[in-house]
Amino acid sequence: MPSRTRKMRGSRTHGRGKKAGRGAGLIGGHGQAGLGKTGKIFMLRYDREHFGRHGFKRPQCVVEANTTINVSELEENIERFVSMGFAAKEGDIYNINLTDAGIDKLLGNGKIGISVKVVVSQVSAKAREKIEASGGSIAE
Repeated sequence: MPSRTRKMRGSRTHGRGKKAGRGAGLIGGHGQAGLGKTGKIFMLRYDREHFGRHGFKRPQCVVEANTTINVSELEENIERFVSMGFAAKEGDIYNINLTDAGIDKLLGNGKIGISVKVVVSQVSAKAREKIEASGGSIAE
């Protein structure tokens, strides 16, 4: 067995056999390794945007997500809104101020069986239809 201290320059595997002394050594490694020579030709032909950053990501200080609520959730949480002071009951109709509650948009998923007057900055067409069908109104 040869001495491991000799470097064996000029030998393809430096005396370490086909594995060339490390895990996947002779084949260029795993993953993105080996894109230096023939792998680079493949990469340039079939995956030109392999390296580097692409596109644009908006800064998070600019991105705003709407806080939304559905009409079914509005009916479920009506007592909680009253206890927190965002809603008041006048006769059979509840007056709810969703803008003060921190909700930006009212969506139309679900059913509502009570009459409500809602103050909100944005409302979907389906939500408006359901609120008005139940005898309520929406002020934006």
